[in-house]
Amino acid sequence: MSSFALKIIAVITMFIDHFGYIVYGQVSFFNYIGRLAFPIFAFQISEGYIHTKNLKNYFIRLTIFGVISQIPYMLFLSTYKENILCPNIFFTLILGLLCITVYDKFKIKNKSIMDNSSNSNYKHKCFINNLLGIFFPLIIMSLSELLNFDYGFFGVALIFIFYIFKNNKIFMNIASILAITIFYIIRIIEYPTYKYVILCIFTLIPLIFINLYNGKKGKDSKYILYLFYPLHLILIYVLSFLI
Repeated sequence: MSSFALKIIAVITMFIDHFGYIVYGQVSFFNYIGRLAFPIFAFQISEGYIHTKNLKNYFIRLTIFGVISQIPYMLFLSTYKENILCPNIFFTLILGLLCITVYDKFKIKNKSIMDNSSNSNYKHKCFINNLLGIFFPLIIMSLSELLNFDYGFFGVALIFIFYIFKNNKIFMNIASILAITIFYIIRIIEYPTYKYVILCIFTLIPLIFINLYNGKKGKDSKYILYLFYPLHLILIYVLSFLI
């Protein structure tokens, strides 16, 4: 599967997910299908970081569409939730990208230290950098949870997992399955219901598509897919008055 094919699956299932909320106002079969969307978007951020030619522009682009999407997202939330002040998914993706960037900065520092290994303390410095390269992303993940970002700690962590295990599919799958399972176990403990078991299963399904990714871009539809997010939220908000 190309990147384009993965994105099409993600946007279609995201639309189904959001449409389900205005139809039922609670978790339904629509939302089970919708669980396929986020892991694919998380994976795409990792791939975007790897292939982008300008990281600064990538951050700016995500931020612009995050700002553009916030009011449509709040309007959408108002159709079934009282709390409409949650940041939209673009901001979760931005924090995930930030975690990857911070992690890589410390890796680059380590490479520089290793290239100048005449320094007797290079092992100690590398160890400290490795710790900081994990510590700061953990802080970012924790902030996403505290500030009520969409998918919170789990969402940012999943993006990070896809990146740090990008060269080892076995570890990537194991870590992703563990993260998804733990996320839903916590939900089941808080709100015991079979629905979270089903949601967990459907959230694992996109890993199949991710493993079929062929590393190719496919059709260039970057801005169309970015624009789809705020536009589909506005459409769903309008539909909420008709259903």
